[in-house]
Amino acid sequence: MYTTCMFCKKHLGSNEVVESFPVGRRLAFHAARGRLWVVCTKCQRWNLTPLEERWEAVEDCERLFRETPMRSSTENIGIARHREGLDLIRIGKPPRGEFAAWRYGDQFRRRYRLAALDGVGSLGFGFAIIALPIAFPTSLAIAGAWAWIAWSRLRPLAKVRVGAGGSDGGPVTPEDVAVFRLRALRSMRLLPDEDELGFMVEVKKGRRKAGFRGEDARRVAAALVPRTNERGGSRRSIQLAVHEIESAGHPNRFLTEVAKPGARKWTGSVGLVGRMPVPTRLALEMSLHEEQERRALEGELWILEQAWKEAEEIAAISDNLLLPAGTDAFFDRYGQDG
Repeated sequence: MYTTCMFCKKHLGSNEVVESFPVGRRLAFHAARGRLWVVCTKCQRWNLTPLEERWEAVEDCERLFRETPMRSSTENIGIARHREGLDLIRIGKPPRGEFAAWRYGDQFRRRYRLAALDGVGSLGFGFAIIALPIAFPTSLAIAGAWAWIAWSRLRPLAKVRVGAGGSDGGPVTPEDVAVFRLRALRSMRLLPDEDELGFMVEVKKGRRKAGFRGEDARRVAAALVPRTNERGGSRRSIQLAVHEIESAGHPNRFLTEVAKPGARKWTGSVGLVGRMPVPTRLALEMSLHEEQERRALEGELWILEQAWKEAEEIAAISDNLLLPAGTDAFFDRYGQDG
């Protein structure tokens, strides 16, 4: 059972309400599909829980939701706050756009508000410096400003495992980790590619350009695109982002279309993520997030398939124990398919 967010690595907190799943302060569940997410209270992202840990917890969440008087619901989504502080989000059968707005709206609007507060704070700090007596050492203020600029340019914004390092269970070496700074973020491009993913990521590393394809491209984009969206978006921008994904028909198709040159109105800077409109950048982050969850669900299907194969083998052995000796040889000789 994990206890930290898979995206921001912050602690997910705990609860004493759902005994079968004491992780998280906000749980979202879809009883009909057997889904359970822990919503990180720091970055507002939805963490899909492991398959083996959710079945009893989903039933407990459904029961608690119905027993909690403090709740509000639409036809498709409901939210309830337990008296001990646990938030429960119950998913019914929402249209894709409504579900996406619920999943990502909180985190994007939260970033939007924080960015506005940062802007006000910076403006106030500037006026405070101007209002100081003339004797204030100007050189110290200039040196501090330059130090802050240098730090913002040099500090690592993301570290991503690339290549095959660590994928086979072995240790991850420093050579297997790509470190990205502000220059890489500002130069990031999504370009078309012929592989199954449909796009590649290009960034500037020092004086050279580095290209990432396949799984590396997906991991790099998933790490850097949220950094370009640190200012979040308004409710209107989120609605437009959802509309862009819906127009493409599928998150994967949207990612491929964004990478195509000439496919969109803003292609004056081909594929440059930082120059894309805010709704498009938000839609990129949504699509990459959903791609990560799709892969997690594929992992569930693999687990179920392996369990089915094992059960089938055991059933075959059990059935053979009840048959007379030589039965297999008889059917091999005289049996017919169908």
